[in-house]
Amino acid sequence: MSHGDDDYVRALAAAVRHSTAWLRSLPGRRVGPAAAAHDLTDSFGGPMPRGGMPAEDVVDLLARTAEPGLMAMPSGRFFGWVIGGTLPAALASDWLVSAWDQNAGLRYATPAMAAIEESAGHWLLELLGLPSGADVGFVTGATMANFTGMAAARWRLLADAGWDLDRDGLFGAPRIRCLVGRERHDTVDLGLRYLGLGKPAVVDADSQGRLIPGALDALLAEGSGPALVCLQAGNLHSGAFDPFPEAIRVARKHGAWVHIDGAFGLWAAAAPELRSLTRGYEEADSWGTDAHKTLNVPYDCGIAIVRDASALRSAMGLHASYLVHDAEGPGDPFEKVPELSRRARGVPVWAALKSLGSDGVAAQVRGLAAAAADIAAGLAGEEGVEVLNDVGYTQVCLAFGDDATTRAVTARIISDGRVWMSGSRWRDRDILRVSVSNWHTSEDEVRTAVDAVKAAFSAVRGG
Repeated sequence: MSHGDDDYVRALAAAVRHSTAWLRSLPGRRVGPAAAAHDLTDSFGGPMPRGGMPAEDVVDLLARTAEPGLMAMPSGRFFGWVIGGTLPAALASDWLVSAWDQNAGLRYATPAMAAIEESAGHWLLELLGLPSGADVGFVTGATMANFTGMAAARWRLLADAGWDLDRDGLFGAPRIRCLVGRERHDTVDLGLRYLGLGKPAVVDADSQGRLIPGALDALLAEGSGPALVCLQAGNLHSGAFDPFPEAIRVARKHGAWVHIDGAFGLWAAAAPELRSLTRGYEEADSWGTDAHKTLNVPYDCGIAIVRDASALRSAMGLHASYLVHDAEGPGDPFEKVPELSRRARGVPVWAALKSLGSDGVAAQVRGLAAAAADIAAGLAGEEGVEVLNDVGYTQVCLAFGDDATTRAVTARIISDGRVWMSGSRWRDRDILRVSVSNWHTSEDEVRTAVDAVKAAFSAVRGG
């Protein structure tokens, strides 16, 4: 089979046709998928074919067969998890990244990718009010962003304790005490497990999930030696932010490294009206976020930011004779992330920031928070509906009396299909969690969401 230019043209044209049809279907389509994975397995599976298929036909078959199993996650009516949509410039630039097919690890080999990502990194630091000298690495998602920041912490804390991690590994090393808030995201624990740092000590939190600085101080005072404190910008359920000035002051008193998990909350700093939520967070040592969430760029695009560039590059970098380095540059991109080979994830971030500008990013973040507040306000007066959290950012937690009723309302909403909201459990109660993360969510989608919840609750009560 030929792999000439015509094959690319026809295959890409088919991809454009199907992608456009998918995007145009989003405003009116059911949010949930129409088919389950087991319904689709036979269509995609079976014996491995001996002969091939033209690229255009593969794209057509893929799109047609997958369509019933697609969740309308890019819809403005998807509130199930903290999952953003995709901005037009970010989507189109991501297609270019695939077409260019550049390995973004080496500055010398792919200078355009390096220059774009370096610019995006500088813009991010400016936009978020973080130290201008910090290193920025583009990783797969928030989990690996946290992992990367905490890997830098592990390297620096052990080096300062006189331990050569690169030479001697972790066996026999001074134990790093890791402290997390009671309502941190589980991926923080996962990152600590990846790093061999073990189970963290848990610091008590208030009714909104914010870490209590006095409790942190008491736990740190119980021991000595290297310490890593993980704070949170944007609680998974309440959207609350830890008290950064007080918590960081406590951590500094005990010589701890401070990492902030800001998967979706770090972006609050970009909106003047919400910036107070992140007050003092710039005094931390590392930060992790996910551009796919609040910024709305395609998967996969986490961002790791580390103040101590030497610690990050010592933890992540390598040297090999076959790698050609750019002697005039600030170092290679692969020195800041866990991968040597990767796509240029920072290009869609650059495109999103370029298309929005700082005012546009602020408006987008502000709009998400306003939509969450409007959903909460539209339901707060409904008899039997409880809004359980202080809605100050993009999360809304609802309950409908007892747990069984809340679960039934959640199931009814998903079955109805107008919106998608996920169930969860928070503070010993089953809840309906509403996460507003998509730039498409307008006043119309807010009204649809409120109406869908009211209708589901009414049906459950009447049933």
